Amino acid sequence: MAIFLLERTAPLPIDEAWRRLTEWPRHAGTVPLTRVVVTTEPPTRQGTRFVARTGLGPLALSDPMEVTVWRPPHDGEPGLCRLVKRGRTVLGWAELEVRPGPGGRTRVLWREELRFRPLPAFCDPLLERTATVVFGRAVNKLLRTP
Repeated sequence: MAIFLLERTAPLPIDEAWRRLTEWPRHAGTVPLTRVVVTTEPPTRQGTRFVARTGLGPLALSDPMEVTVWRPPHDGEPGLCRLVKRGRTVLGWAELEVRPGPGGRTRVLWREELRFRPLPAFCDPLLERTATVVFGRAVNKLLRTP
């Protein structure tokens, strides 16, 4: 399994950073060849499910996820969202946290444990490096784009 942590400080109010990170269909615009479909009714809450599908045709990989913790930021308190991957191939979890940062900015933490069922353990360091780059770019783009 690959475990990684991304940390960012965004020049955004905490509520705006939260919105940008938790509008699931927006993630499709940050990862090449990816579509995101929310399969439950809005608004997002505990129990919300969505599927990120990456690839082309029969070579695409589905990553179904469920929101298991949903605590938006409120009255200066941090926000936390935990996603659990519910697929057969892509396994693990992710946590998105926003907290007040210096000078009215927002501190963003993205923690993730990622496993691909067919990959042997010796591939974990490469998976971790690749995921850190891909998800790091995704977080940067999500925070930059309104």
